[in-house]
This record gives sequence, structure tokens and C-alpha cells, in this order.
Amino acid sequence: MSPRTDHGHLHLRAQVYTQVRAFFARRGVLEVETPILSAAGNTDPNIESFVTRFTGHVDAGAPQRWMRTSPEFPLKRLLAAGVGDCYELGRVFRNGEAGGRHNPEFTMLEWYRVGWDHHRLMEETIELVQEALALVGRRAEVVISGYRQLFLDELGIDPLHDPLQALQMPLRESGIDPEGLEHDDWLDLLITHRLQPAFPPDRITVIHDYPASQCALARVRPGEPPLAERFELYLGRYELANGYHELNDASEQAARFARDNERRRARGLPEVPLDRCLLAVLDAMPDCAGVALGVERLLMCLAGSDAIADVLAFPFAEA
Repeated sequence: MSPRTDHGHLHLRAQVYTQVRAFFARRGVLEVETPILSAAGNTDPNIESFVTRFTGHVDAGAPQRWMRTSPEFPLKRLLAAGVGDCYELGRVFRNGEAGGRHNPEFTMLEWYRVGWDHHRLMEETIELVQEALALVGRRAEVVISGYRQLFLDELGIDPLHDPLQALQMPLRESGIDPEGLEHDDWLDLLITHRLQPAFPPDRITVIHDYPASQCALARVRPGEPPLAERFELYLGRYELANGYHELNDASEQAARFARDNERRRARGLPEVPLDRCLLAVLDAMPDCAGVALGVERLLMCLAGSDAIADVLAFPFAEA
């Protein structure tokens, strides 16, 4: 073992896995396992995938394979096939993400609830995190806020209507290079540099109903302005989970994938092949909500650590 490995943290991880499985067993949510290697990739221009090649018989399938950055697409295919409420607890991979709080391979818990919206799933995610905190004798206060209201309350900024200069003003002392940054980039920076660091350590903060421009894979609710039916959950200053009232419109999803690849081209990044298997069945996916939770982030919070290496058997540099 690595000299820095804390056996107590290994036991804590095992306890969390047991707790997660018991949590979903009580609720009748099925545990499934989906492929790690895919012929399609994640088009998100902010996420880079590991790519490998299959060297076997050509009839076996596409030789170039992407290692999953989440199990989202195959889980949605299972939902479209009628599997019902389901979850997966497993390894995912993101290239280029290594440091004090990131490891290129990590564990993600992702689950889907049929017939639910993002508000109902927010409550279940809070329950799961509170049960995990109970493993170490803790409980957290809960604060739930709309995205716009949080900005108004904490920064006096309207993120949906104020001009770019108003978003830049609170960050003027941060030394951020503004070159190439757009409206949503500044909103993200305000969260990471101004809002998130101030979240109290024993508080669960849930932000919901994001700008429509940050919809990713979520439904957009019509209105003035339209809003993405999405939430993020923080424990202290750590972002733990990202959830959606899921989009099940194949045409709209294909258009979003295409826009992602346009942004990738503009940044000089390679295009990523679309998941045609997902698009072929997405219209058949039932109305549902889904959420992904980073297990190492949760473990760091439970262990009181600021370093992801502390909750891994072997960090990337020693793997």
C-alpha cells in the first residue's frame, strides 16, 4: 500500500457503498452495470475522454472506443427499454483532470427515478447525503435556493438580466484573464470564486432552475426567462451532485450534441461521435429525473479532508 493510505478511509468507503446499496434497496431501485467502453463519447467541450482501440476482429464493432465519463447514456437506454428506476455505482474516467481534488479515474453514483421531476429528486439526494453524514455522526442544515435568487441575495446581481460588466465587477481583483470568456463562463466563475467558498461546512446547499443556456441534458421550462430544470447539491463548499429533469426529445438532444461539437471545433478540440444508440431510443425514454454524485467528493467531506488522494487506495501518480 501507499505510505499515505489511511485504512480508516478504506473502511469508510466500504461503509458508504453498503449504505448506498441499502438506501436504494429499501426504495426498490435496481442496481445495474453498464459498459465502460463505448463507440460514442461525451461531446461536452469542458470534458475530455480517454480514448483506446480494440485490436480484435473487425466484425466485433467499432475499433475506436471512448472510456465513459459517466454511465448516463447507457442508463437512459435501459430506461427507454423499460427497466424502471435504476442506479449504477462505478468507475468513470476524465482525461486531464488530476490535482488536489481531482483524479482521472473516480467513482460516480448515478440514478434515475421514473415519473419524478428535479425537485422531487433533490429531496431524495438530500436524504442520501444526510444518511452518509450519519455514518460519521454528523447532520447538515439544508438550504434550497433558486439560481437567480441566490445571486440576488448574496451578490446583488441578476444573473439572467444584468450586463456582462455587472458579472465581471465582483471578480475584478481575481486576476482572471477575460479573453474568450462568455456570459455563462462569468456566472460559473462567480459561483466558484464568490459563492461556493462561503458555503458553511455543515450545510447542504441546493441550487435549482438554472439559466436555459446551461441546460446540458435537462429540460427547459418555458417562461420569461426560460429555465433549465436542473439542480446542483453542495456539501460545504464541495459540489457533490448534478441533477436534471431529463430531456427525452431525440431531435433536441441531437441539436445540443451538434452545438457541443461546434464549440469543440471553435476551441481546436476534436469532434466526438454522437451516441446514435441513445438518440435512436431517447423519444421512448419515460419522463424521469436523474442525478450523478461524486463519491470521492462525498468521502472527502465525511473524512474532513481537502485532498482526494486521502480517500483513494492509490492516487493517479501511484497507480
